[in-house]
Amino acid sequence: MRSANLLNDFAFKYVFGEDCKEANDALKSLLTVFLERKVHHVVVKNSEMVKDYSKMKSPRLDLLVEFDDQTTVDLEMQLRQTKDNMMNRFPYYSARLHGSQDMEGKSYSQLKETIVMIFFNVSIFANDNICNTFRYKCDGDLPFVKEEKEDRMKLRTIEMPKVDLNKPLEDMNEQEKMIYYFLNCHKGMDDSKIKVMIEKDEVIQMLEKRVETISDDRWKKIIEDFQKLHENEERIELQLELEEAQRQMKEARKDKEEARKEKEEAHKEKEEARKAILEADKKVEQMVRKMHESGLSLEQISAYCSLNVNEIQMLIKS
Repeated sequence: MRSANLLNDFAFKYVFGEDCKEANDALKSLLTVFLERKVHHVVVKNSEMVKDYSKMKSPRLDLLVEFDDQTTVDLEMQLRQTKDNMMNRFPYYSARLHGSQDMEGKSYSQLKETIVMIFFNVSIFANDNICNTFRYKCDGDLPFVKEEKEDRMKLRTIEMPKVDLNKPLEDMNEQEKMIYYFLNCHKGMDDSKIKVMIEKDEVIQMLEKRVETISDDRWKKIIEDFQKLHENEERIELQLELEEAQRQMKEARKDKEEARKEKEEAHKEKEEARKAILEADKKVEQMVRKMHESGLSLEQISAYCSLNVNEIQMLIKS
């Protein structure tokens, strides 16, 4: 086994984003396969690599790629196994990328296409599609724009676990082959499918040459350090999520306590109302008895108290 692991986004960025012809050719092949359109010319706008690895602060290293038609792609290898906040985070990335265009003095018709493309090592959506493209749509799949070419902000997801790794190599399409290589390139020629692809597939041969550049002991240490950054960031985010869950639980307890107090208050008010009614009834009974003892007839008492004769008789007998 070798140290190369393209699921590590530091290695991923190096293989596809280094400022050299081999990396650029590999990147064009990657984009052609997963965007399903021919890519002739790309420029990595953030190709600079971290020089002092000991000072790396952030484990997020996405590739910002621009095509010859100025389409911009934000490309990321999402190592994380959890699904935390993905549905909020990646649309935010998409909006941020699209809104980063300089439109001062320009018409909005000049906005260029932007695509956020993320490789996930976890299944997210219930369908069987390895690749899904998300656009602005109304309920019932009514498109926001009349023509697809006018739809200039897209989110492209690639779910690698949906690839059947036991599928015969000859039955795999180009996307499946490349994902298989991503997931197993660390095995090198020890993997029979990787071996065949390296021998016969020009695109995989190109990738293999790039991966070979990060397969020595020096790169092993760099990738391990970067993995530690990932793990540390994940611990921090999990801690933040725990704190948020605790905050929500505290709020829920507070709401429950307030509801309990309101219920108790309502019960108290109901009980006080019941007592007031009983007290009023008692006073009416006392008044009726007093009037009866004073010699007033039942009819006279009825006229005075707005009670019928039968009700007065019951009060007198009780």
